[in-house]
Amino acid sequence: MHAMMIEINKTLDTCGLLCPEPVMLLHNAVRDAAAGDVIKVLATDPSTERDIPKFCQFLGHELLEHTQDNEQYVYLIRRGA
Repeated sequence: MHAMMIEINKTLDTCGLLCPEPVMLLHNAVRDAAAGDVIKVLATDPSTERDIPKFCQFLGHELLEHTQDNEQYVYLIRRGA
């Protein structure tokens, strides 16, 4: 459980929203964040399991952690430079 050592700068709750809304909100949050900031994303849409890692890879952000707790997906993303 290294998540406790990671400082979260912003939490984005996209629970109940469907594709593409979670990624669109993440895109806005990343744009407003400083390089190195960590954004925690909460989601319930299973498509985020595909979309968020692709978003990070494509735009150069680091997916630090991806966990699932029942119906909720949790992502920790560090904004790239």
